[in-house]
Amino acid sequence: MPNDTIRPLHDVWLRPRRVFRELASEPVGRVDLLLGAAQGIVGFLGYCRARNLGATYGLAEIFGAAAVAGSILGIVSLYIMGTIYARLGSGPASPALRRQAIHVLAYGAVPMAVSLGIWVLTALLAGDATFLATPRAEDEGFVAILLSAQFISYVLLMIWSVLLQVMGFSEVLKMTTGKALGIWVLGQMVGVLAALFLAAIVTTLIPAS
Repeated sequence: MPNDTIRPLHDVWLRPRRVFRELASEPVGRVDLLLGAAQGIVGFLGYCRARNLGATYGLAEIFGAAAVAGSILGIVSLYIMGTIYARLGSGPASPALRRQAIHVLAYGAVPMAVSLGIWVLTALLAGDATFLATPRAEDEGFVAILLSAQFISYVLLMIWSVLLQVMGFSEVLKMTTGKALGIWVLGQMVGVLAALFLAAIVTTLIPAS
């Protein structure tokens, strides 16, 4: 329909290809950065639970660190991964293709932004048990059910986010969904290797300083 207005944050859930076509000519904006920051915060919170940090730090400390470090890492990784995917998709990373890749990574992470709201709600109800890798004996009944529901929603929303990003890359890189999935996996592997390489450099330099 010619008068069918696209609302990217709403329509990306079920019509990602149309959304990414509409965003193709748009510059990277505030919404992209906010979504990247939200994705970084969610990743940081997941790391805190995996490392059982709720046993050592309070909710204010965890969310404060997530808001600062997670936001910065999320935004920086948005640009780094956008460059990686642009190069994987076409060789030379043209500014236009990198911009489109950033849109895919950012708006494809809308489910993760919803996951952030669920993390906050869970923390308000369950307290520091939210960030315990192994539930305590006293965390039974409602708290245990809540934490299980939160974890399941976290995984499902992450899977949905991946599907949206794969469909987005299929659209902007003009390739089949199967090939786009391969590109997505390869990009994640390159990103992880780059992060490990940087971590090794930092670890090597710090003792020498």
